[in-house]
Amino acid sequence: MKEIIDDFTKADITKKEKLMLYYAKKLTEDTSSIKERDVVALRNIGFTDRDIFDINQVVSYFNYVNRIADGLGVRLEK
Repeated sequence: MKEIIDDFTKADITKKEKLMLYYAKKLTEDTSSIKERDVVALRNIGFTDRDIFDINQVVSYFNYVNRIADGLGVRLEK
């Protein structure tokens, strides 16, 4: 798990998992750059439309919640 957090591109995970994480990263950092080809790539590697919808919803939800917390100055307890 730590290797995924540190740098998922070098983590020992499947090509399918890496593509999903590239999509999640792109959705988080540069939403407007998402194109149909990104979704097609996920389909081509084996994700169903429902899978892609779920990935999108989870990533988007966490981005939303994090932005609310950041905007209110909320800090996690350690």
